[in-house]
Order: sequence, then C-alpha cells, then structure tokens
Amino acid sequence: MEHANGSPVYVHAPRLLPWPSPDGKPCYLVADTDNGGGYVSRLADELEALQLSTGVDVLTLARPLLDDPASPYTEVRFAGLRLAECLTDALRVAESRGMRLPAPDTEGDETP
Repeated sequence: MEHANGSPVYVHAPRLLPWPSPDGKPCYLVADTDNGGGYVSRLADELEALQLSTGVDVLTLARPLLDDPASPYTEVRFAGLRLAECLTDALRVAESRGMRLPAPDTEGDETP
C-alpha cells in the first residue's frame, strides 16, 4: 500500500483503546504512522496513565478500609465496586499493550 506521493504506508495492528464504545463494545484505532501515533493515540496514552494512577490511588484508600473488620458494609461495598472498575481499566490497558508487543522471534527455537 502506498500514499499518493509513492511513499509506503505501514499499517499496524489495531490498537485497543482505553474506552468502550457507547454500546459497551471495544474501540480500536488503526494508525498508519510509525512516529508514535497521532492525537487519538496520545489521548489514549494519557488516559491509560490516568487509569493506572487512579487504580493506585483507589487501592491505597481502600486497603485500610478492607483491613478493618469494623468497616461499615456500605463503605466496603463502595470500595469493592471502585476496585472492580480500576481492575477492569488495568486489564484493558494490559490487553492493549500486550497486543502491541512485537511477536517473539521463534526462529531456531527447539521446543518440542
């Protein structure tokens, strides 16, 4: 595939974005650049960093609540819901980044 000016277009595997579509399905970005991406790619990078940072903050706040057996049920439930949201975000980030890793070089691998 080539641009109109004759230069080659490098199409990469679609990138899983850190937000779902309005109907809850995964969103993907197909980029044709090799320079780190455009606006949407940078926006996704920033949101992934924010999601992971938020997960650390929620875990830091939830741990004392979960360690205290006298914590009210409603507070424990709220913390659990927020932790589940953060885990969902972290798993999506991990999946997205895993999809973008280069395939391992298996040439010469002697596994049976």
